[in-house]
Amino acid sequence: MSRFLDRRFAYLETYTPGEQPLDKQYVKLNTNESPYPPAPGVIAAIGAEEVADLRLYSDPATRALSAAIAERFGVTPDMVYTGNGSDDILNFTFMAFCGRDKGAVFPEISYGFYEVYGALYGIDCKQIPLKPDFTIDPADYYELGRTVVIANPNAPTGIALTEDQIVGILEYNRDDVVLIDEAYVDFGAESCAGLVGQYKNLIVAQTFSKSRSLAGARLGFALGDRALIADLNKIKFSTNPYCINRLTSLAGIAAIRDEAYFRANCQKIMDTRAYTTAELEKRGFEVLPSSANFIFARKAGVDGDALYEGLRARGVLVRHFTKPSIRDWQRITIGTREQMDALLAAIDDMSKE
Repeated sequence: MSRFLDRRFAYLETYTPGEQPLDKQYVKLNTNESPYPPAPGVIAAIGAEEVADLRLYSDPATRALSAAIAERFGVTPDMVYTGNGSDDILNFTFMAFCGRDKGAVFPEISYGFYEVYGALYGIDCKQIPLKPDFTIDPADYYELGRTVVIANPNAPTGIALTEDQIVGILEYNRDDVVLIDEAYVDFGAESCAGLVGQYKNLIVAQTFSKSRSLAGARLGFALGDRALIADLNKIKFSTNPYCINRLTSLAGIAAIRDEAYFRANCQKIMDTRAYTTAELEKRGFEVLPSSANFIFARKAGVDGDALYEGLRARGVLVRHFTKPSIRDWQRITIGTREQMDALLAAIDDMSKE
């Protein structure tokens, strides 16, 4: 780092994204991308005329996109926030609703960016261990006087809380913001989107990256009480009001309107998840029950680093973490049936050694 970097940021531990190889020679199961292309309407929406209009700024209020999201979830547009991926929403939530007088709380094993945002803004963050079975105990988050951030389903475990469990957290934190990060909710978990009209302290964040196949477009959205959405917009309009470009906005509108395509892709991924889980269990793996587009797996007696490196050497990328409590586990994105068969073949090849 340079000598000019402010000392507040000199010792930040940054978030490490999953590897993105440029040669595309790997079976890529490490970043929870969809194996399927965006809805046909997305491609149709981005024509030569729209590309020519890139000379113009995008609508900072994303009115058409917000209206389409609002229609899909049965809320009004002023209850919708749109951002540059759901990471944008998480960033602004930590910025807006935490500070010197308000800490944050989230699971010790969860999405790594929570800890990064806490450090970036100098927030007092409490990290609560998961139970031995890797589940979250909702009662651990009652009446802590902090902004609550929970990924549901959790990452990297894939285990989800029920709506009733989330309601308990909301009831016991009425004076604090509760953000439910639903990046993976469309693959079998219960969404809390229907609760935003009942709880003024609830923010539900979702993304177009996973179930709607738009990871490269960078588009996320939040649903919440009008006052909370106005708070998030205040931060956005104080930093980068044009954070969603014209083409991404058009892609998002087309993607959210094609409900049949969205549901069919989610079902294919869930079916492939069940198949892969069963095949790994036949091979002696322990696989946590997942409601996400990935699974979390380990094999007793097999070193996590060695398994990760062995798969990589055979052309299969998965996500490996270094925290001691999960270092023998692999987070494996659910791809196509062919991709998962390639993973299984690589594992079978390793077992011959």
